[in-house]
Amino acid sequence: MSPAGVRDRLDVSIKQKSYRAASGDQLQVLGELAFSLAGGEVAALVGPSGCGKTTLLRIIAGLDDDFEGNVALPAHGMLGMVFQEPRLLPWRTVEQNVRLAAPKATDAGLDTLFQTLGLAAHRDHYPGELSLGLARRVALARAFAVEPDLLLLDEPFVSLDDALAARLRDELAELVNSRPVTTLLVTHNVEEAIGLADRLLLLSLSPARVLADVAVTRPRTLRTPQEIAVIREEIARRINQAYL
Repeated sequence: MSPAGVRDRLDVSIKQKSYRAASGDQLQVLGELAFSLAGGEVAALVGPSGCGKTTLLRIIAGLDDDFEGNVALPAHGMLGMVFQEPRLLPWRTVEQNVRLAAPKATDAGLDTLFQTLGLAAHRDHYPGELSLGLARRVALARAFAVEPDLLLLDEPFVSLDDALAARLRDELAELVNSRPVTTLLVTHNVEEAIGLADRLLLLSLSPARVLADVAVTRPRTLRTPQEIAVIREEIARRINQAYL
């Protein structure tokens, strides 16, 4: 793992990642794959369950260094990460949870962040007093409060109803547009990926490799339903070709 890249890019080059199964057999999770993200670029990893998306994200985050290959982070290497579960400290308030991750955050900066995410009225609440949707908002606030150079999102809207997930996607897009940050999102939801990302990286069945790198060229805020439908059909076609 390289602690920092020389530019504002994320460069990933994996030769392979394997686990030792309980049976003693070697289980290969990731095959040979490589991709790069430019500064401020948003990409989505899309692939079948169990193909290694979360494992890849953990490698990039530095949480798993038992792999063959190299990862070079953006120049300053400040990382913000949102896990599948909010992972908030239950004995700390919303604001305390965020400030623990970002002790240098200014009052004005947090005011804006909490306002954008609809958390202004919940700063003094404890996680046990929050709905799952609010807890996920706090996890997003914590990740953005550190002013990351790289943002990693592991299915941040999983298990939410469609309407709430759509609102949170809009709020996330607003945050990314207001402060461009190199972002990698893991999702099973193709429409979610299209709505948030500039590029879609389609992963194969495990051991995962990159099947296709699909650019979504129009700005996120200008995509029409017709354009989204065309992209969705293209993604579905490529997935069907790869997995049949």
